[in-house]
Parts: sequence; C-alpha cells; structure tokens
Amino acid sequence: MMAQYLEIKAAHADALLFYRMGDFYEMFFDDAVAAAQALDIALTKRGKHDGDDIPMCGVPVHAAEGYLLTLIRKGFRVAVCEQLESPAEAKKRGSKSVVKRDVVRLVTPGTLTEDALLEARRHNFLAAFANVRDTFALAWTDISTGAFHVVALPAVRLGPELARLAPSELVVADTPEAPYELAEDLGIALTPIGRSSFDSTGAEKRLCALFQVATLESFGSFDRAEVSALGALVEYLDMTQKGKLPLLQPPRKEAQNRVVQIDAATRRNLELTRSLSGTRDGSLLSVIDRTVTPGGARMLDQRLSSPTRDLETVQSRLAALDFARDNARIAADLREALRKAPDLDRALSRLALDRGGPRDLAAIRAALTQADHLNTRLSSLAPPELLASAAADLTGFEDLLALLDAALVADPPLMVRDGGFIARGFDPELDETTDLRDQGRGVIAQMQSRYAEQTGISSLKIKHNNVLGYFIETTATHAPKMLSAPLSETYIHRQTTANQVRFTTVELSELETKILNAGNRALELEKRLYERLRSEILGHAPRIHTAARALAEIDLATALADLSISENWCRPIVDTSRSFEITGGRHPVVERALKRDGGTGFVANDCTLNASDGAAIWLLTGPNMAGKSTFLRQNALIAVLAQIGSYVPADHAHIGMISQLFSRVGASDDLARGRSTFMVEMVETAAILNQADDRALVILDEIGRGTATYDGLSIAWATLEHLNETNRTRALFATHYHELTTLATKLDGVENATVAVKEWQGEVIFLHEVRKGAADRSYGVQVAQLAGLPDSVVARARVVLEALEKGEREGGNRQKALIDDLPLFAAAPPPPPPVVTAKSPVDDLLATIHPDELSPRDALDLLYKLKEASTT
Repeated sequence: MMAQYLEIKAAHADALLFYRMGDFYEMFFDDAVAAAQALDIALTKRGKHDGDDIPMCGVPVHAAEGYLLTLIRKGFRVAVCEQLESPAEAKKRGSKSVVKRDVVRLVTPGTLTEDALLEARRHNFLAAFANVRDTFALAWTDISTGAFHVVALPAVRLGPELARLAPSELVVADTPEAPYELAEDLGIALTPIGRSSFDSTGAEKRLCALFQVATLESFGSFDRAEVSALGALVEYLDMTQKGKLPLLQPPRKEAQNRVVQIDAATRRNLELTRSLSGTRDGSLLSVIDRTVTPGGARMLDQRLSSPTRDLETVQSRLAALDFARDNARIAADLREALRKAPDLDRALSRLALDRGGPRDLAAIRAALTQADHLNTRLSSLAPPELLASAAADLTGFEDLLALLDAALVADPPLMVRDGGFIARGFDPELDETTDLRDQGRGVIAQMQSRYAEQTGISSLKIKHNNVLGYFIETTATHAPKMLSAPLSETYIHRQTTANQVRFTTVELSELETKILNAGNRALELEKRLYERLRSEILGHAPRIHTAARALAEIDLATALADLSISENWCRPIVDTSRSFEITGGRHPVVERALKRDGGTGFVANDCTLNASDGAAIWLLTGPNMAGKSTFLRQNALIAVLAQIGSYVPADHAHIGMISQLFSRVGASDDLARGRSTFMVEMVETAAILNQADDRALVILDEIGRGTATYDGLSIAWATLEHLNETNRTRALFATHYHELTTLATKLDGVENATVAVKEWQGEVIFLHEVRKGAADRSYGVQVAQLAGLPDSVVARARVVLEALEKGEREGGNRQKALIDDLPLFAAAPPPPPPVVTAKSPVDDLLATIHPDELSPRDALDLLYKLKEASTT
C-alpha cells in the first residue's frame, strides 16, 4: 500500500495527497505534518520507512469538504485519490492485492464546484494570462457556472483587470516574466504551468474539440494571444479535473473599453465589493444587495465591479427598473417566485462534472417551474425590452419539466446511492423491484411473529447488519432452549455475544437473497434512470444557462427597484455629455450605518462638475472629521451606481458617462515592498496623472501630506494644475493646504468649496454641509481635543499654533519664532486644577432622581419641579 501511495504522490509532488482508505482520507510523511498543523488535527504514525516512523493523519470522507476549504484558503492544493474498486474486487486478483487507487481530481482555488466550498453570491473565477509575441490576453472562467470570457489588453492593464475580476487563481506560463509580485499584491494564487499549454496552435485544436466545431470563427474573431489564454484554461481544467471537463459556455470576447476603468487602489478606497478589512460587510455591495437568488447576487457583484460605458445598456436597465417601480405589486410577486428558484448554473455544473445528485435534478426542476411562472406573469404585461427578452428566455422547457415532474419524488435524497428518488409509476420495472424489496420487509415482520410464536420467545427479533445479513436474535437466557432439540434442527446457530445469541434458518437465508437482490436491483435501476435524467438535462444545457441569466436579470431589476423605493433614490439622467450634477447626494453606506445606529440623519450635499471641453474641479477645504472624504466617495459611488443602471442616492442626478474612475483617498504604507506611506501616495497619484482622460472622474484627498510642508504644497499645487490643464478631467480635490485656494482665481474650471463648521464655547461643531468658498483654518487642535489628547498637550498645541500664526502674519521666521518665543524644551505645564462650581437647586434635585423608577406621571411632575427650581 505504501508503495502505491509513494508512486501516486510522486506524480503530484506539489499537492497534498488525500489518499482514500475506507471511510477516511489519509495523509503520510510531510503531507501529514503540514496538514495536521493547518487543520489542527492529531498527528500520529503508522509503520516505518527506511527505519523511521511514518507520520500520518486523516480526515473522515463525509466531512472532507470542510477540511478541503480550510486547506485551500491556507494556500494548499489537494490531490484527491479515490479507491477505483472495492476490496472484494481486489481480492479476486489475489488475497494480497492492493485496491486500485488514483487521483480523480486536483482541488485548487479556481476549480471548486461544491456549494460548501463556494460563496453562493459571488463568482469563483479561474484566469489565465497569455503573452504571444508581445500581445497579451486574459481569459477567465467560473466552472461552477460555465462563464468563459477573454479580453485582449496591454500588459499595463493586467493589474486593473485582475482587480476587477478578483479571480481566485491565475494560470501563467512558467517563465521568469510571470507576474508573481502582482498576484501576491492582489491576493491571487498564482499557478505556473508548462509553456506548451499556451501554444496557440494546440490551444485552438483543444477549443475546437471541446465545443465540437471546425473553427472558432463561429464564436468571433480571436487573435493568437486570446486563443492561447483560452486554450491554457481548458488544458489546466483537463489536468485538474482528470479528463472530466466542466460544462463551459462558448467563449465570449470582451472589448477593452466596454467598462469603466477602475484600478486596484480605487476599488480598495471606494470599498465597492469588499471593505478595507477584506470582508463583504461595510462595502457598497452589502448595502445595495437585495437580490433573492444567488445568480442575481453574482450578476450585481459583476456589474458593480464593471460599470458599463454603453449608454444604450444603461438606459435599458433603467427602463427595467422603471417598470418594476411602476408595478410594485407585480414586482413583489416576481420576487416571491424567484425566492423559490434554486441556483440553476451551479446545479447544472455539478451534474456536468458528475458531482451532482438527485437534489440537483430537483433544483433544475424547481428553477424551471418558477421560470415558467415568471414568463407567464411577465408576458401578459408588455414589459420593456430587457425584461421581455428575459421572459422569452424562460420558455421552451415544457418537455424537460414534464419529464422531471414525472420522474422525481418531491424531496429526493442527497446522494444517488441513497436511492428512493424516482417517483412511483415512472418506471414499471423499478416499481416491480421495489415492491419485492418493500414487501420483503413485511414478510420479515410476519416471519418474526411466526418464529416468536413457534419458539415461545416473545422477545425474539429478526435483525440485519452488513456482516451477517439477516439473523434471528434472542437474549442469552434463551440460548439453551434454542440450542436444544427440536428447535436446533430448524434454527442454525451463527454467533454468540456477551448478551445475545444469533441464529438463522434455511427459509430466512433464501428470503434474504431475494430481498438483497431486489434492493440492489432497485438501486441499479435508479442509477440508470438518474443517468438518463442527467443526460436529458445536459442536452438542454445551453438554453438552461440562458434561462439562468434571465432569472438573474429579473431578480436584479426587481431588487434594485425595491432598493430605490425603500431608500428614496432617484432616477439618474445619464448621457454622453460631460455634466456631473448631483443635488442632495448621500453616501449609501454611511447613511445605512447612521440609520442602523439610530443616529442623526445623513446631511445631503450638492456637487456640480459641469465641463464642456475643459476641466471641472472642486478644491475642497475644511477640517478633518468634517466629512470631506465621505463627500468625495459618495459622488464617486453615485457615478458607479448610475453606470450599472441603478437609481442613485440623491434628489437629482445628471451624469455624463465617465470612462475612468480614480481615487486617491486614505494613507497606508507597503512595508513588504519597501514603500513608505508617502511613496504609496505618490505611486497612486502618478498612475492617475499618467492615465486619466477628459472623461474620467478623479477624487483626490490630501495629496502631499506625507512629506515636509513646502514639498507637499508644491506637489499638490503641480498636481492640481496638471489635472486642470493636461488631463482636463472632472475632479474633487480635498486638501489642508489653504494656499491652493488662490488657484481658483487663476485656473479656469477650478472652484473652491468647503465643509462648514461652527465654533461654540471653544469647541468645533461639524455641520457636514459642503458650500462654495474656502476654509480659513483646519481646526486640527480642536479635532485633537475631540480625539482625547491630554488637556496639557492640547493647551501646548494652542500656544505653539498661535506663535506660528503670529510669525506667519509678521513675515518672520517660523522656526526662530518657536525658539525665541516658546520654552520649547521646558517641562509641560501641569494640568489645570479641576473647576469646582457651586451646585444649583436643579443639581440637587437631579441627584435624587432614578429615571428607571419614574412613571409617566412622575416624569411630568418632575419637569414642573425642574422648571420651578431653575427660576429660583
């Protein structure tokens, strides 16, 4: 056995080998050590190798999925080695024969299909990047849904495209130029494979064979790099699935400029689909997702990651939302039907890979039943084109649905081997066999009653186990009677245990043979019928995929309509102009958080960045904590929502289509790559200035703050000028460098705006209102006080600030003012003594009150007493 293990392991040296032994997957040697640590399970030993103990650990087969998920998340690849025959079959070759085993599947991050290993509401993409004579392409697929896409792109666009797709795994040619650093930055598992897998000629043959076509031209025109990337994906899937290729849809070529360009830093800053902590909670997606099907949720995720630049697409989606809003009752009925529709794509994928079961057949049936209902409901209403097309895609499954309805029971078991999932009346031979099997159980019961009467032992039972089969069991106290004549002539002794004695009869053995044959025969018939149903479903696979997309389309339209009604969002005007007018705009995530926490309502603000042929920039000043970053982000999010075809959180919105979205908000370092906070800031700013075109939307926050004051001011100044004169873009530029506000009088297209605050009794109150004009100060000391800095530190800061401002006003040297006028290295002043004030009658009265003990009438009386005490 160990020789067999080592041979199989040698062929999969880069993966942990799950070696099937009965009801466990066992691991040995270094695999066992690594797995035991990763899974926090016991490490034991079994046998010796070269004189040393062999480390060993294992996991139960029935619980393997959970362990697989843990290993995959920790960066391991797992080769699943199954028994290809039963021990009984192995013994036919000789008593010492080892059961045949081989790897049936290589589990990697991008090749998961089981529900337990996947996020139902998110795609799990596997991508491949190809380079053919300095032309590049990226292909990706989700084998759990069959999606299969490719795009040609320059090498510099690989990072943003990977950030958009967020694949779990990236397959590349095994060369020194492979993007190892980029994959690590984005948290993507990188898998180098042989360069021969990327050969475009071989790739074309693989693709044609997979889709059974003579040429790929029937799917579109693909260049060599695109064919190479697509073919490499198919080759890798063939390697990992051991010849059982998933059910892939025909490849779709995507245009480079069909979606808004959003780089990785901007996605991270805006928290579109993941928050800064890496979770779904706190992201824009988590707030707007009201879909009721997994397919609809995945579609929303993809649209939010890839806002479209096609105006016609946006308008058709908005028209679908209008229809759902205008027909709210009907939309609610549609959503109720959609809730009953299981995940068509993933059920179909499992069936194609032969990893499904009767419940996947039932899932197809349930989804198609709801599809028929949705089509009937929508077709009678004359919906807009998008919904009408979706409704049409839900038809044509009458024969398949009738077959599944007739064949399947209402609630089938999980596994085929469990049996009992074929409905009675569907197959006469199966009915006859199950009758024999089930009546056999009744016969056993009658036989037990007869034997109990015959022997005079009322506690006599007929039982069954996998070792003895059917047997008669009595307690040990009745053993002498059973083993003595005349009963011993009929009842044949088989086994004695501590408390029971077991027997059989010739009659029972013959009946057992009939029953067992009937049971096995029934199971074989059900397996055959399962394959027939599975084959019938796979024959409809292309149209089922289309229906799945139609269900997702209806789900997403009704979900976004429901969101817009409940949150009071408006329909945006989206066109090809360069307008950007937001009235009463709100940040959807912050607004939701305020509502959840019971705080004050969100303060809505306007933003106007209209530009005909030049730049349109707001230079935003104001203190920290006043809401500048929120204002910047909310306008970017409104633009994204508009271009996915959604209503937006505003009273009015007019948005000229944007081509790119750039965000430079927040500060962080990158120690692993030797980058300081300021270096990261400059790299991200450089990317914006080098790429932004005149249809981009740019939001910049605090450029230049990571270095000396004059350096930072100079960089911010030059950046603002470049955005205005070279990029000629629409932008929001937040800064604490108030000197920049003078640029509004010098540069066309630049306007000053500020976040309003109010001072009251030495404290700053944030109004969160954005107004035209410039701030005259940053209120940093007041914010520091709010943060809880010691009073002595705050007092000292005020003194230093006054000295600096005085030196600035008088044109003197700031450093000299500090040294000459302040005891810079003196000990910090002691904290002021606490102020003791005389207690008023109101204070005395309040001290005696226990609010939890007050009745409503007591509270009213107390108010009168307080009013009286306050006037005395």
